[in-house]
Amino acid sequence: MPYATNEDLPPAVRHALPEHAQDIWRAAFNNAWSRLRPGEDEATCHRIAWAAVKRVYVKEGDVWVQRG
Repeated sequence: MPYATNEDLPPAVRHALPEHAQDIWRAAFNNAWSRLRPGEDEATCHRIAWAAVKRVYVKEGDVWVQRG
């Protein structure tokens, strides 16, 4: 299911990521959701969303920080 706002994101995403990273996660998830192919499921969208976040953010200890 697509997410309209960051407040709608799963708690694990909302509590782990800073606001900007949540925006990235939500946009990537929603885009992946709109392009689902037969045989793919919501888990595929979650993996794509996390991969998008990891291009811009890195986890240092328990905190996600922007690269560079």
